[in-house]
Amino acid sequence: MIPIQTYKGRRVAVFGLGRTGITAARALKAGGAEVSAWDDSEPAREKAIAEGIELDDLNRRDWGDIAALILSPGVPLTHPKPHRMVELAKAVGAPVIGDMELFAQALNALPSRRRPKIIGITGTNGKSTTTALIGHILRATGRNAIVAGNIGDAILAQDPPRAGSYYVLELSSYQIDLTQSLRCDVAIMLNISPDHLERHGGFDNYFEAKIRLFEMQAPDGIAVIGIDNDETNACYSRLRRERGEELVIPISAGRVFARGVFALGTKVYEAIDSASVPLVDLKQARALPGKHNAQNAAAAMAAVRALGVGGRAAAEAMKSFGGLPHRQELVALHHGIRFINDSKATNALAALQALGSYENIYWIAGGRGKDDDLSVMRPGYERVAKAFLIGEAEDEFAAELDGRLSYERCGDLANAVRAAFLAARADGRPDPVVLLSPAAASFDQFANFEARGAEFAQHALQLEDADNDGEAVESVA
Repeated sequence: MIPIQTYKGRRVAVFGLGRTGITAARALKAGGAEVSAWDDSEPAREKAIAEGIELDDLNRRDWGDIAALILSPGVPLTHPKPHRMVELAKAVGAPVIGDMELFAQALNALPSRRRPKIIGITGTNGKSTTTALIGHILRATGRNAIVAGNIGDAILAQDPPRAGSYYVLELSSYQIDLTQSLRCDVAIMLNISPDHLERHGGFDNYFEAKIRLFEMQAPDGIAVIGIDNDETNACYSRLRRERGEELVIPISAGRVFARGVFALGTKVYEAIDSASVPLVDLKQARALPGKHNAQNAAAAMAAVRALGVGGRAAAEAMKSFGGLPHRQELVALHHGIRFINDSKATNALAALQALGSYENIYWIAGGRGKDDDLSVMRPGYERVAKAFLIGEAEDEFAAELDGRLSYERCGDLANAVRAAFLAARADGRPDPVVLLSPAAASFDQFANFEARGAEFAQHALQLEDADNDGEAVESVA
């Protein structure tokens, strides 16, 4: 745990007692603060009590002595309207921050010689994979890397920071909104597309939350930016003018430029200190299929090269990367049919990336719609043999696919897995893939995308042979 001494001897409110809130309450108490912790959810309060957190109903107490409000990232800050706790904090002039800002304050209190290196990763898609990949490369090349933030354990649950360590942090727009002083040595913006717009009040506010990661950097901080979006390309041009070419590294999956890291096909090229040279063929990196993973790999390469890792060593480490659960994860193999769990693809652009990674796809899609423009997935339809629709958004997906792609309404995941498997067996196409890439949220039928992916894997592994010959499904976990 990282004790937080910023508020020693003062009272701090903690609202939202999930993973980050409970850890923040403990870290503040360890640093000498008086903590008033609360959650409107009774199960969350019961869990907090079981873990030793003392509760204080923030709806009923006087806020006059509150020095700060530590807010869970899932609680509305500004849109659709500020949560009542946010209004109470503002009324007494208390800052509203998150656990990542507490971490930043702890870092900023250290002498420069004792500070670890901080790598922050944001963007709409690919954050988790890029974060895990950077952590893997750093560890594989002999460095002490801690992966945290929006992935893994809460940041304040980690060991206290020390010189020579590397914190690799996945940062959502919600987390950045609650952070004011996190100075990343390397800040990465992968891409941008509309997402969480109801939470930010529109695309401009969403994008502004993302680029604040660069605005918090020190003048000598290194920025790594994907330039495959118009918006991020414009941000790259502005930062290059402000900081100079040496401190801004562009990345791309498909565009060639004089300086930076880019991917052409499956090969990743570096052009940072010299003319471009190919460093790795991603065909040798089983866990990084598809153009979107080429962008992720380019970002990871740019980041670790900026931190002093040799290009060849980084390339070798990429080949041994095992990938992440629920992100194009191969979970079963049956009669030559691969079952790919991409449950994390909760929007249309993420699903398009998966469709572009395979051929002869039997695609399971649907769930709770997110007001996405589903038409953005159309370039991937030519790779789909048939779609199998589930969840609340069945009608929405059917309307999009009607006349463009063969589909079947399946209702739930169990029916969809069975139907997709039987269709793949019957068609006899080469190297078929049953792909769960929903392009929708999971909350209509599942607690979260992890539960949806786990059930998909379970159904895939429980399949009996269509000919009832008793052949077992091969697990590849």
